[in-house]
Amino acid sequence: MDKTATDTTTAAKATKIKRTSSSEVMKLATLAVELNITVRSSNMHVTMQEKAFIFTRKLLTVNKSNTKNTKPTPTQIALAIKKEFDASYGPAWHCIVGKSFGSFVTHSPGGFLYFSIDNLYLLLFKTEVQPVIQ
Repeated sequence: MDKTATDTTTAAKATKIKRTSSSEVMKLATLAVELNITVRSSNMHVTMQEKAFIFTRKLLTVNKSNTKNTKPTPTQIALAIKKEFDASYGPAWHCIVGKSFGSFVTHSPGGFLYFSIDNLYLLLFKTEVQPVIQ
């Protein structure tokens, strides 16, 4: 492929990327502060991050009608977030929740978010689903 063809392909891909306005970034930053969230790393559109933040905070908020007053476990949180993102944005989302973990993952473009909320760390990422060839 010659350089002109490569430049054209790159330009076409670049136009498909949705740009984030400074007002969207400020809105996300304000929301993060209100919900006690720190974004550690992200390659995800602002609206998806907002969904992750709000959904996670709701999961961690103890329901006052719950007589046991118990918070969900990290596994329950991860499962709920994974199911929510699969339903909203299609498969295959993965979620890791805990106080300490290491990771090294490959993710789809625009499908990565690593953040902390209170004393928990959450890694949320999307991968492409393809059949295994044997």
